[in-house]
Amino acid sequence: MAYVLAIGVWITGWWLNGRLSHSAQSDTRTFNLLIPAIFGLTIIIMWEILVQMLDISAVILPPPSAIAASFAASLHLLWADFVQTILKGAMTGYLFGALAAFAVAILADRSPFLTKGILPVGAFMAALPIVGTAPIFVKWLGSDWQSKAAVVGVMVFFPILVNTVAGLKDTSAMQRDLMRTYGAGYWPTLLKLRLPAAMPFIFNGLKISTTLALIGAIVAEFFGSPTVGMGFRISTSVGQLALDLVWAEIIVAAIAGSTFYGAMAWLEKRVTFWHPSQR
Repeated sequence: MAYVLAIGVWITGWWLNGRLSHSAQSDTRTFNLLIPAIFGLTIIIMWEILVQMLDISAVILPPPSAIAASFAASLHLLWADFVQTILKGAMTGYLFGALAAFAVAILADRSPFLTKGILPVGAFMAALPIVGTAPIFVKWLGSDWQSKAAVVGVMVFFPILVNTVAGLKDTSAMQRDLMRTYGAGYWPTLLKLRLPAAMPFIFNGLKISTTLALIGAIVAEFFGSPTVGMGFRISTSVGQLALDLVWAEIIVAAIAGSTFYGAMAWLEKRVTFWHPSQR
């Protein structure tokens, strides 16, 4: 019976989304939000039906209703964890990592030696596993948010650096010759030609790094943290078999990550409105 009911919900959601997708207004903002919302709601309803009717243990997979109840009852904990992990650890590390990447990219752009030397090192450093670097930073900087910010800074540094260096080289020889004809030096050419042309590459690195920042901050807390933080809460809740609170933390992380990525995509659209990808 549970499978029949779940299949019926899926077919209903599929039919409704199919009708909306083929309607004359399917390209409007409202429909672009409504269609994925219906899809997500269908998944949640099927999840609730299967867990409740098949009597699956909450230790293995809690139903969405239990997760929602735990979310509502733990808002103070979730907010404290959000501030500790996202606002302090992830955002601080992301900001400093991005600024350092831009500065090094400018230096590398002015030095062929640095360009050829730092990018292979960057690829090597980017391949280092976080489970290896996080305990080192925790030992160096302590278990508070500073060590998590350092881990995030290292994780986001190289994707932003590589994309920025590639973007600064994206202008054509004719464009650079035209700037020299106008008597423009390095800095006017950088600010008025090369940096605007590099913006699509830079935002590509910034968007990739939004997810890396959250992953780095949460995973780093598994190797040492005060009694607050999303990684700390997930690890302790798993030990206590409070899987509903674990899922509540996952929801907070997913919302924060989606919002952060969406903010970067919105900013990219405003800054690179002239680029063909935004038309």
